[in-house]
Amino acid sequence: MFTSQISRRALVKAAACLALAATAFTSLPAHAETTLERAKKDGYIRVGFANEAPFGFATPDGKLTGEAPEVAKAVLAKMGIAQVDGVLTEFGSLIPGLKAGRFDIIAAGMFINPKRCAEINFSEPSYGIGQAMLVAKGNPKGVKDYSSIKDNPDLKLAVMAGAVEGGYAKDAGVAQGQVVSLPDQSSLVAAVQSGRADAAALTALSIADMAKKADGVESTKPFGEVAGKSVKGHGGFGFRKEDTDLQEAFNAELKKFLGTPEHIALVEPLGFGKDYLPNKTTAELCKGKKTPTGGAG
Repeated sequence: MFTSQISRRALVKAAACLALAATAFTSLPAHAETTLERAKKDGYIRVGFANEAPFGFATPDGKLTGEAPEVAKAVLAKMGIAQVDGVLTEFGSLIPGLKAGRFDIIAAGMFINPKRCAEINFSEPSYGIGQAMLVAKGNPKGVKDYSSIKDNPDLKLAVMAGAVEGGYAKDAGVAQGQVVSLPDQSSLVAAVQSGRADAAALTALSIADMAKKADGVESTKPFGEVAGKSVKGHGGFGFRKEDTDLQEAFNAELKKFLGTPEHIALVEPLGFGKDYLPNKTTAELCKGKKTPTGGAG
């Protein structure tokens, strides 16, 4: 009968090899959990919003809604993330808050522009929209757009701090002393109602919503150019630079969702719809001429 024997030397050598392999394996760096992996595991994710209707806002009973949160909830659900928690943040603090980890996605209808693209990553845009002015009922000062403010040095224009409108006013030649910078929509409305400002500038949908809900004010006709240049803004969702897997997974579902009957039915009650679908890509918007920060604007 033939018997196979393993020498003591071979056993020692094999044991040494196993020990070396185990040491090498344990010395490998542990895989850091990504934001997407954590959100899928936990079943929820946090989004930052700025309480600017109809882009992203909280209802009186605390429900998170608006175009951006509703689209985000629909897209994230398709990604297997069922719960979305809102973190109320001043608009100008959204990008710092995202980068600091206070929340994981900006869902505030933020306009995509080169300056912001340098700081964070964006999804593809979910809408495109122009501007309008909030004025006193009857528009006694005859305000039409930024040029109306520029042409009358006695007029004051209210803008939201950190939003694109302050930059648009500058581009149109409005004197700095004519511009009143305020923190939120309610402040803009109050400024026009009280006469502290003769007009307030924001995106056309925001102005229409403000005019509908407040007494003594109305919206001008929307416009799409300032100083001969298009001011049609395209809004999207913001992500930290390192969260590429989250951004890519979100984008994949968003692109399939936009323009579908499900999407249109979701955003039409908020004033959006087929007429507000984007006509530019994020790549185009990030490469474009640098524009002021702002948004939802």
